[in-house]
Amino acid sequence: MAQVLNGVRVVEHGTFITGPAASMLLADLGADVVKVELPGSGDPFRSFKGGLYSPHYQTYNRNKRSVTLDTRQAADLEQFDEMISEADVYIQNFRPGFAEQIGTGEERLRKLNPRLVYCAISGFGPTGPAAARPAYDTVAQAASGFLGLLINPANPRVLGPALADSLTGFYAAYGILGALYERHATGTGRKVEVSMFEAMTHFNLDAFQHLFSANEVMGPFSRPSVSQSYVLKCADGKWVALHMSSPEKFWQGLAAAMERPDIFDDARFATREARIANQEAMIDTLGPIFAGRDRAEWCRRLEARDVPHAPMYTTAEVPDDPQARHLQLFVETEHPETGRFRSVRSPVSFDGERALQITAPPLLGEHNADLGKGWPQRQPAVGKAA
Repeated sequence: MAQVLNGVRVVEHGTFITGPAASMLLADLGADVVKVELPGSGDPFRSFKGGLYSPHYQTYNRNKRSVTLDTRQAADLEQFDEMISEADVYIQNFRPGFAEQIGTGEERLRKLNPRLVYCAISGFGPTGPAAARPAYDTVAQAASGFLGLLINPANPRVLGPALADSLTGFYAAYGILGALYERHATGTGRKVEVSMFEAMTHFNLDAFQHLFSANEVMGPFSRPSVSQSYVLKCADGKWVALHMSSPEKFWQGLAAAMERPDIFDDARFATREARIANQEAMIDTLGPIFAGRDRAEWCRRLEARDVPHAPMYTTAEVPDDPQARHLQLFVETEHPETGRFRSVRSPVSFDGERALQITAPPLLGEHNADLGKGWPQRQPAVGKAA
């Protein structure tokens, strides 16, 4: 793929997800990312499943190099400073104030490199009554009002992946790219700040706009009822998802696929407004119908009638999906010590060229030998469609 950030040098001082996710997004676009880790233990995510190469760590650390430095030690700080003097971006996701304690605060690094884009990611922002609180994904989801939109009141428990963590990484990369663009004109870097609380609150914009514009407090079923979204179990125990939206043609197509042309004669389902008001009744009606055929047959029928749908895959099913294969969505490479590494490529293509070249996440300190005076050299990425 076109390396649109080729030549951009990034020092990442990140742990867990937010900082590593931000730098990985830049690395996927061609930036040269060096991950700075503590000797011996490294990023705590490394050891989440034994050893120092857990799937958690692998998720957010491809296309990078790893060096081990403890900037509280004078010799290590000197090597760190050499990298910073030639870097374009520095990313850290420490609690506010900690970077200053280890010699990597913005004021000090700015003196070393006025062109540096300094990115600080926090849980609740750099100042304020919550600034010092510890924050992880569920904390940010809850504080932003988003978690309440995911919890089923009938079985209240936390569900799904680490949305707040990964989305904060996206917002951080977005801010970094803006600062890099501005630097072309000014020659001076910016301090980019983003918190998990701010990122998730912005991501929850739809709920707040309903509050401010219509005085409506949305709940977990608000959006699915308006969008008319359903998940339905089929005869083989597999599931299919529908997102019917508002165009009447989709509903007529669904009626034809079900061989139930009379279904919308029922006043509860005759209009969009009626279907929204009676979604529970619609679920009760559709359930027994979909239970009568296997998922593959339903997908065939729904596709033939142009009904918005998809099989509700398990993760294990997605790599074999024909469209995923066509798009070469899964890629792989070899690491000389850990062996085969398989992942999901960047979804962004440039001029039709897909991002098929990757490097496996580095071992702890794998690139220490490249350290010296100035920026360490790197090898080009290799890889192929899986």
